[in-house]
Amino acid sequence: MKVHELKPAEGAKRSRKRVARGIGGKGGKTAGRGTKGQKARNTIPAGFEGGQMPLHMRVPKLRGFNNPFRVEYQGVNLDTLEASGLDEISPEALRDKGIARKGALIKILGRGEVGRPIQVKAHAFSAAAEAAIVAAGGNVERLPLPFSGRPPAKGNALTNR
Repeated sequence: MKVHELKPAEGAKRSRKRVARGIGGKGGKTAGRGTKGQKARNTIPAGFEGGQMPLHMRVPKLRGFNNPFRVEYQGVNLDTLEASGLDEISPEALRDKGIARKGALIKILGRGEVGRPIQVKAHAFSAAAEAAIVAAGGNVERLPLPFSGRPPAKGNALTNR
């Protein structure tokens, strides 16, 4: 058997009921729509929701998309690390110095230069920053992210659920 040979089961398909063919038969005159009213007429526009603000007007236009699962890092540049005077750098040390926010994921970025060996612990590193730290005799350690898989959703639409 092939796809073009398939047919519905016997008696499964009925022929369409032809209505509004004069007042003689059961489907005549009002054609099963009752008497008067919105549903008896052909006047309801597509997308009409009974007076409620229609979906196409509720959805914001041309605003882009905010990914609720985006991972946001706080960037810290090499020149900032050099100016801090710290030899062992971690998110806690940066927070104590007032460089990073509490609970922020830290990414070390490559602007500036490092002139001394430093030990850096952060959640992410740019390739240039990692190369500069290693070249200066320091070492880098990637901290695990505080979530596994994708991060928890955030944003007004997703809070207090």
